[in-house]
Amino acid sequence: MGSVVTSTDEITGERRQLINVAYRLLGSLTEAEDAVQDAYARWYGLPRSRREEIRSRGAWLTTVTSRICLDLLGSARARRERYVGAWLPEPLPDRTEAGQAGSSDLADQIIQDESVAMAFLVVLESMTPAERVALVLHDVFRYPFAEIADVLDRTPAACKQLAASARRRVSVPRAPDTAVGQADVVRQVKRAWETRDIAALVGLLDPAAVMTADGGGMVDTVQRPIEGGERIARYMIAIADLAPEFELVQRSVNGVPGVVAQRAGAVMTVASFDVADGRVTRIWVVRNPEKLRPWAS
Repeated sequence: MGSVVTSTDEITGERRQLINVAYRLLGSLTEAEDAVQDAYARWYGLPRSRREEIRSRGAWLTTVTSRICLDLLGSARARRERYVGAWLPEPLPDRTEAGQAGSSDLADQIIQDESVAMAFLVVLESMTPAERVALVLHDVFRYPFAEIADVLDRTPAACKQLAASARRRVSVPRAPDTAVGQADVVRQVKRAWETRDIAALVGLLDPAAVMTADGGGMVDTVQRPIEGGERIARYMIAIADLAPEFELVQRSVNGVPGVVAQRAGAVMTVASFDVADGRVTRIWVVRNPEKLRPWAS
């Protein structure tokens, strides 16, 4: 998993890699940072003689960070049972996007690809902690099962089975729309939402679409998913009527086209979309202010 770190550039790259692993495992930027900080604290807590015996600091830190995340995933299930409403991963802004306000240093370190798309992160939530670790470390970061076995304290064969089980939970998607196609659909949704054009919204939403919102009990939002394109469209129009002062802006969310609602320049809501065959099939809306810190100006 790497060699002994000696330069500032190597240390920076090492930390970035750990943050990327932890975010995908936990779905929380805050918890990812805490896990990585804990791993470093354990490293520096080792006697110097023990540190010198470790051939690869990066490998050691990756193993320890992954084990910390595994423990957190186990306790997260109980915490999320007490969570008010649906729990969604923390959305990430795109640091390269022109005019993007408030992208934090920590969010900047996340490499945004299909493994941080909200659709994938939500699927990861359905897996057991061990399945999630095995899938993310092997399929996303290409770690061999022999090294994943050290994290999970299982045999390489058992880890391979866990990853295979996790893959079965990932449904085979319909032919994905191109990035340009997705952006165009989201742009049309934004326009119809702004103009209160319910017929246009219904046409842009799959009849079986599902909207899930996360307010964490801190702000008003629906606590259960809304199912059906027409019901979602009517809800979106009702929300727009209740908050006319909000400005909708198209932004990249976890690497795919999304929409943020701003009030006086402050991001209050982040919406991400799953688009297939020219229609929106899923909408994930995050309003919990604690999860919107990377978007703060």
